[in-house]
Amino acid sequence: MNKPITLPNVTNFAKSDEHRSMIHSLIPGGAHTYSKGDDQFPVHSPAAITHAKGVYCWDLDGNKYLDTLMGLTSVSLGHAYEPVLERVKEELSRGSNFSRPGIIEREMAERFLSLVPQHDMIKYAKNGSVVTTAAIKLARAHTGRSIVARTAEHPFYSYDDWFIGSTDCDFGVPREVQNMTVTFKHNDLEDLERMFNEYPGQIACIIGEPEKWQVIEPDFYEKAIAIAHKHGALWIMDEMITGFKTDYPGSIKRLNAEPDMATWGKGIANGFSFCALTGKKEVMELGGIHREGEKKLFLVSTTHGGETHAIAAGLATMDVFENNNVIEHNHAIGDHFIKGLNGILDRRGLQDYFDITGFNWSVGLIVKNAQKQPCLFYRTLFMQEMIQRGVLYQGILSPCYSHTIADIDFMLAAFDASCDVFEKALQDGYEKYLVGPEIKPVFRKFN
Repeated sequence: MNKPITLPNVTNFAKSDEHRSMIHSLIPGGAHTYSKGDDQFPVHSPAAITHAKGVYCWDLDGNKYLDTLMGLTSVSLGHAYEPVLERVKEELSRGSNFSRPGIIEREMAERFLSLVPQHDMIKYAKNGSVVTTAAIKLARAHTGRSIVARTAEHPFYSYDDWFIGSTDCDFGVPREVQNMTVTFKHNDLEDLERMFNEYPGQIACIIGEPEKWQVIEPDFYEKAIAIAHKHGALWIMDEMITGFKTDYPGSIKRLNAEPDMATWGKGIANGFSFCALTGKKEVMELGGIHREGEKKLFLVSTTHGGETHAIAAGLATMDVFENNNVIEHNHAIGDHFIKGLNGILDRRGLQDYFDITGFNWSVGLIVKNAQKQPCLFYRTLFMQEMIQRGVLYQGILSPCYSHTIADIDFMLAAFDASCDVFEKALQDGYEKYLVGPEIKPVFRKFN
């Protein structure tokens, strides 16, 4: 017989409130990625994390939380995962940065490219924006064209102008740059053709996440990439979110796709800062130095891109994925959560007020109001209630190898209990239960 689950009642945020009151005078936005900002969380929430282990983290007031988004999906195995830490410590004892490349850079290049036989070369960086922008630069150089096409539905590719200028956060980006990025509907071959016909001979590349909230037909990328090539454009598959989640190494394998380039990050080094761009030789070599007499393309040049300990973290992460059934485990965790959610919503008759989105490797939740419309006020309220019950929840579960069925049962118990307040709010209005303002979209015109 299963033991009853005891949920905490987290109400003390005194030190978090103190932190919030001063951090914005020190750091613009209060954090180094807008997705971690105060406007993305309820007032009653942790303002900062002091430490984490496995799938649990602790805030300034000593409150303990189950982590569900796992470092914005970058932690694929677990916080402070021992086999990764041991490899990192070993590498750090040898030094982390030299005046010539570390030998570990070759080891990683050979290892990673063995997972992506479609590609011949690799380039490292410390964050995803750098490698997506590097891919754009290569595509423009290779094709001699300027326009970038991206999928309209996907929320983020880079903080650089080519992307940000195409969002509501276009302030500070010249209009001329904004006009060089166009969009098309994800997973829509007709709209892809429409876009190429609208901008004939002008589009350098397509960039898009391979899977986003929709099931992809097995032959979609064969057809889509063929259309791009027919019109003289390259295809960049952005595996930041899907890499080491949909499959190993990612959707490029699961969907048997052959893009010209692919970008990687997030979970490939279990939270350490290691990202990569892979691609076909005829494209990637443009960023090299051996084409004597040809124009030099200044691709990516970062002092810290080859930091040895981050690369070691990537190699150790790959060891764990290859020696254990990590993908299968993570997908099973997601399946268990989805089944549990559906059970709770069916039992409570709340199916019309929540939409479960995504896949078992990334389970999203849309929260609605009494009119059955997506609503940030009710979403914020639900986050507030989950946090009070010890679950740091932003509406997404990104399963990792350290999540157990017991952890998910705890999360489901918190979800069920939070529905008690949610149901009352549907009757009485959210204003009676929500403390503070609603969360806001990251991409918006005004603060």
